[in-house]
Amino acid sequence: MSERKATIGSRVGLHARPAAIFAEAAGKVPLEVTIAMDGEPADDAMDASSILSLMSLGATHGDVVVLRAEGDGADEALETLAKILETDHDAA
Repeated sequence: MSERKATIGSRVGLHARPAAIFAEAAGKVPLEVTIAMDGEPADDAMDASSILSLMSLGATHGDVVVLRAEGDGADEALETLAKILETDHDAA
């Protein structure tokens, strides 16, 4: 299983707009991708393509999350998704 940590870059956290952008990208990945707050057990990971799951994490600016996926291309997919999380989608 591949794993990648990412720091939430949106200055207002993982609210509706950045969560929607990320969920759409995660939904296009041909792998099951999960997300959890750093330090939480892997069993607590949620579906990364679900906007409701993403918003229920309560991740704020600077929080670290863990992305996990398994299969061919997992490392590359997680790297791409991490970059989305690390981008401030609320920048003017």
